[in-house]
Amino acid sequence: MRKQYDFAHAKKNPYAKRLKKPVTIRLDESTVAYFKTLADETEVPYQSLINLYLRDCAASGRRLSMTWKTSRAGAA
Repeated sequence: MRKQYDFAHAKKNPYAKRLKKPVTIRLDESTVAYFKTLADETEVPYQSLINLYLRDCAASGRRLSMTWKTSRAGAA
């Protein structure tokens, strides 16, 4: 192995923008169990399955329909 390398003419990795970013996310145990079961069936790592599902949601513009219930004042 050389003691010095010349990187003067090196090119940046063209795939660097496509690399995955590590994040911390809190998921329900049942959600993780679902994807782990699916991972066993498909032989694809469960984190990859979660990524694929989220990527599909983002690509299709799918949005979660959320409705918040407001509590009434004085309700018991």
